[in-house]
Amino acid sequence: MRASILPAFGLLLACAATDGGSSTSTQPAGEVPEPSAQPAARPNILFVFSDDHATAAISAYGSRVNRTPNIDRLAAEGVVFDNVFCGNAICAPSRATVLTGKHSAANGVADNGDVFDGAQPHLASILQDAGYTTALIGKWHLKSDPTGFDHWEVLPGQGSYYEPDFLTSVGKLRRHGYVTDVTTDLAIEWLEGQRDADEPFLLMCQHKAPHRPWLPGPNQLGMYADAEVPEPPTLFDDYATRSSAAAAQEMEIDRHMYLFYDLCVPPADASVELHGPDRWTASSLARLTGEQRAALDATFAAENAAFRAAELEGRDLVRWKYQRYMKNYLRCVAGVDDSIGRLLDWLDDAGLADDTIVVYSSDQGFYLGEHGWYDKRWMYEPSLRMPLVVRWPGVARAGTRSALPAQNTDFAPTLLDAAGVAAPPDMHGASLVPALRGETPADWREDVYYEYSEVGIHAVEPHRGVRDARYKLIEFPGLAEWELYDLETDPEELRNRYDDPELAEVRARLSTRLRELAALYGGEAVPE
Repeated sequence: MRASILPAFGLLLACAATDGGSSTSTQPAGEVPEPSAQPAARPNILFVFSDDHATAAISAYGSRVNRTPNIDRLAAEGVVFDNVFCGNAICAPSRATVLTGKHSAANGVADNGDVFDGAQPHLASILQDAGYTTALIGKWHLKSDPTGFDHWEVLPGQGSYYEPDFLTSVGKLRRHGYVTDVTTDLAIEWLEGQRDADEPFLLMCQHKAPHRPWLPGPNQLGMYADAEVPEPPTLFDDYATRSSAAAAQEMEIDRHMYLFYDLCVPPADASVELHGPDRWTASSLARLTGEQRAALDATFAAENAAFRAAELEGRDLVRWKYQRYMKNYLRCVAGVDDSIGRLLDWLDDAGLADDTIVVYSSDQGFYLGEHGWYDKRWMYEPSLRMPLVVRWPGVARAGTRSALPAQNTDFAPTLLDAAGVAAPPDMHGASLVPALRGETPADWREDVYYEYSEVGIHAVEPHRGVRDARYKLIEFPGLAEWELYDLETDPEELRNRYDDPELAEVRARLSTRLRELAALYGGEAVPE
């Protein structure tokens, strides 16, 4: 087994849980040497992006459910940002924000149904105009053809885990293998033979994993077979003090996970009528080769037989579903981590490591059973938080952590700044380059803004809010309901204190701030 399960489930780093991320300085982890190498004037940029990778499943962020040795290597050689938040916790909006440096209302992608306008200036097009050779390989999910890239090969929509199709400028191609491995192969192929070696590069290597439905790769199928994944303390949350929105969602492991689609348990009787996503599973599995299908079936056959014989109910059934879900999710994560190791090794072998900024992130967090959920969308911490690890030899102080409150709006301004290119003045974010150097940027924000507006999917009510170092205010406009949390005393967000007179001043302050941020970032007016 290449990854370990530790005996307790950690949702946040201890420092974040105890101080609400109030520090805004970059803190070294022990004795940290000063950078010695001279950075390239125009560094290469390798941006590795995954889908739905929660910080709680990254050992560099204190995970107690798995180990991610290659992300940990990046962390040891660079900077870990402990307080990075998305502005809208679903796939397409986060990707549009990463590219444009703008919140959803300003970049035109507020939900997964919107089409990205590639004519607007964005990270890749700006770097391309500045002389960078640019490539995008893997998940795109923005409906329009990519712009600003000299080379692109992207998954259609969510893409497939096995035998994936890729869209290219000359049409659709089917690639043999597992999507994480194939995406990495294509990225290395571009690095080795297709990029302009006389110019710096931007390579965005973007993985489907660990997105639902969590089909692990052949090299990870055997992981965690004999392990017991610790349950989060809120697995059986009753949503007692929150708004009515929390109980109305459709993303519970208990009621909303599908045995075939989500958990690799086919119906015992092939004549049984399938419902929901289960109906899609047979056609998805038909893509697999005979060898791939045999390996997948062999992994789960004995466990599935025991599961059917046990006829589990109630909390025992929920616990079984949680174990199967988490093991497959973590197997998908391990595939991404292996991919990062391959890319880092390639940079070393090619002699480019010292001239290349390497970034690892994911489009948002994800629920690993917290509040009984999977999926994302909410402004609660597990989906709001994003990982961000940056290695930049000669600039980033190795083995340090930053507690600055950052957002995905900051990614584009940061990488443009690193490349010596001016960011458009209408970008909402700011450069994190000073933080990479161990400095606190002047006049840095003290809070972050969030707005989710997708209707129908998983029945998550549209909402918006503001989070500072200690408190979080959430408004549900369609319900005329609010939630307020003290993250210092209630890091798991179980006690809504919106009507608590002790926090009346906090409520008023954050309500005013929410109106200001909504106006600044283009959202609809917040009522007085």
